[in-house]
Amino acid sequence: MPDAGGQSHKTDVIIIGAGPVGLFAVFELGLLGLSAHVVDILDRAGGQCAELYPEKVILDIPSRLKITGAELSQDLMAQIAPFNPTFHFQEMATNLQNTDGGRWLLTTDSGTRIDAAVVVIAGGGGSFTPKKPKLERLDEFEGKSLFYAVKKKEQFRGKNVLIAGGGDSALD
Repeated sequence: MPDAGGQSHKTDVIIIGAGPVGLFAVFELGLLGLSAHVVDILDRAGGQCAELYPEKVILDIPSRLKITGAELSQDLMAQIAPFNPTFHFQEMATNLQNTDGGRWLLTTDSGTRIDAAVVVIAGGGGSFTPKKPKLERLDEFEGKSLFYAVKKKEQFRGKNVLIAGGGDSALD
């Protein structure tokens, strides 16, 4: 269940990062009867797998001969559904402080405050926000003729493509 931001919450565990490790932490905590709030700067769960490799086959997941990043993310979300975690998408953890009662208080860039006994940092590869060039009217082209990652290869088939930058997504 996504949260609107700017609110205060109390939970058993805060998980920073909604990638595969963060989602699996929700599962393990749920088995122990512990509630979790998950904070991620992206607009959805899945982390690097969903953001950079949604259609790419992953071959090193235990018990799975092959699975795409999107399938892995969907499977993990289905696995944790019974535990009803609260998600804080498009929010970045900006401050973490120890309280007098031995608990932790996390604050996000949108003002959400979460109080918990435990914090799990499942940041993985880090924040996958693009480094946008400082050009006027850039937003008019985003998602139309300017893309920061290849999420659906088919939409580029048969088109002339210019790749600027580097990293795994550019290579793919």
